[in-house]
Amino acid sequence: MKSPPTLVRRLRSTAGEPFVWCTAMGLTIGLAMVVCLVGLILVDGLDAFWPKRVAQIELRQGSQAGIRNARRLGGTIVKVQQKATRGDEARDQTEWQVRVGNKETYGFGFTYLDYAEIARVSYPPEVLVLERLEYGDAIGFPIALQIKGEGALPVEAADFPARLRALVAEVRQRRAAIRHIETHDIGIINAKMETLRLQQRALTRVQKAGEAPLKTIQDTMASLQAAYEIFAQQARDLRHRQDEHVLTYRLVTGEERRLPLGQVVYYYFPNQLNTLQRLRLFLHNLWVFFSEEPREANTQGGVFPAIFGTFVMTLLMSLAVTPFGVLAALYLREYAKQGVVVRTVRIAVNNLAGVPSIVFGVFGLGFFVYLVGGTIDQLFFATALPTPTFGTGGILWAALTLALMTVPVVIVATEEALAAVPRGMREGSLACGASKWQTIQRVVLPAAAPGILTGLILAMARGAGEVAPLMLVGVVKLAPTLPIDTLFPFVHLDRKFMHLGFHIYDLGFQSPDSDAAQPMVFATTLCLITLIVVLNIGAIFLRDRLRKKYATGAF
Repeated sequence: MKSPPTLVRRLRSTAGEPFVWCTAMGLTIGLAMVVCLVGLILVDGLDAFWPKRVAQIELRQGSQAGIRNARRLGGTIVKVQQKATRGDEARDQTEWQVRVGNKETYGFGFTYLDYAEIARVSYPPEVLVLERLEYGDAIGFPIALQIKGEGALPVEAADFPARLRALVAEVRQRRAAIRHIETHDIGIINAKMETLRLQQRALTRVQKAGEAPLKTIQDTMASLQAAYEIFAQQARDLRHRQDEHVLTYRLVTGEERRLPLGQVVYYYFPNQLNTLQRLRLFLHNLWVFFSEEPREANTQGGVFPAIFGTFVMTLLMSLAVTPFGVLAALYLREYAKQGVVVRTVRIAVNNLAGVPSIVFGVFGLGFFVYLVGGTIDQLFFATALPTPTFGTGGILWAALTLALMTVPVVIVATEEALAAVPRGMREGSLACGASKWQTIQRVVLPAAAPGILTGLILAMARGAGEVAPLMLVGVVKLAPTLPIDTLFPFVHLDRKFMHLGFHIYDLGFQSPDSDAAQPMVFATTLCLITLIVVLNIGAIFLRDRLRKKYATGAF
């Protein structure tokens, strides 16, 4: 029999075990929820790019589920679900969601069919899917190609697939040439003309019309306008040629349609693809998503401007928050006299980390945009007024607003890292004759760098996913130009930008077609998570290298 003191010690040693198990269970549940959420986003996000077969669905006689009383329709089966049971329990309550395409014809891109009303489902190999610039995909059976100067080429002709492939590649190259003219050549001319227009406005205020400097500007603008007309005419000619060739196709419902090939972005025969071809098309869709601009109210095309805007904004935020956060922490830890004032400042910093993000957005709008930006316009861009330059939302004010929001995280992490540096390292440096600043610069900061980078990683993770403040200080639904391009001064901090988080909000809650936008919501969410993970992995890799370098220090 155990003695009472031994039994008491045993009971005391196991008193906290239930709480340990509860903590472990909570951690396991949290990790499982995160894994399930990421898995759902991964599966649904990648599923948006996988090419699906097109079904030809025949309805039963007397069915009311068809389109325009047609007994046959075609499309991809997106979802199979159970309806809420009402009345007749014996009837099959399975419901199919079908993406029918041809939105300009039917007025919608999706429809719902009761499984009980479906008579037969087939997958004809000759069905064609056309990805277009407008109205989403077109689904039908090709009939003939109307080629300018050659007449009609029926689908039965042996060279029909090769000619269709060549003509689509031709209009794609022509579309790229039009875009280059409009964005590069005409863009350079517009930028020069805007600069001259502002100079002309400034000179007009102090000079009379006809004087030499003003006349020089007018002559230069006239020559630029002539060059503009040349490029504009080239673009018009190329755009006119886009409608030279026309594809005639028949819908599954039986109606015939004509489509200029200039509207075709890509085409494929979904029911003829093998697994390798589907994988190749899947990779093509991924590349388009990451490299092109959005179309069709952001439900088609890619998200490259949003990826680029998110990356640049996060980089600018990191460049702004790091020096301010580190300097503030250095002063509080190394120089400030510890007392009531410093404790009050630390309490204020901790409370600032809990302020809702939309409050920072309102502050950024009032302080950065209206006060600082308006003052900059009055001092340096007076000739452009009343059109604001920096007195409106832009990527610079968005980055500074998020830097202000995340600076408490960097301050707290930096203070903890500085406090963890051993006192012996400081005293050894001072004993060797180094000053306090030299000790901080060459001993303390390098040893605390991994902890500082930890705070920066947390700040980047929070700032990159914020949306509410950005809606007030610079983010837009569609930005025609990037904040960094080849036009002088190359980095345009006053421009508005696109952001992946706002893009997700716009698709999920502002899209006119929520069904068509749903795959893009998951795909963009996966892209945002991937971007944040890549940025964090880069910072973590740098932190680990610094940690190994200063392994003999505090860490």
